[in-house]
Amino acid sequence: AERLKLKGNKRDQFERAILSIVLNLSEGSAKSSAKEREKFYRISLGSLREVQTLLDLFGTPELIHEADCLGAFLYCLCRGCRSSYSN
Repeated sequence: AERLKLKGNKRDQFERAILSIVLNLSEGSAKSSAKEREKFYRISLGSLREVQTLLDLFGTPELIHEADCLGAFLYCLCRGCRSSYSN
């Protein structure tokens, strides 16, 4: 958030979404079943989409690229969970 010029509600939403990404990844990693892990990883991915939208509007190309890389990682993480319980 420091590298962006967001103020007020936009900054608050950005910070909440970032915190949600990290906290849901952490909580999901502690779950014993792949289906439970996927639920939390998908919430993280949804929060990342919020961050990406704000970055598309107010971010730099570098930050947008970093968020896109994280999105690819989270997508693969979700897919890995799904393939482990749907087989």
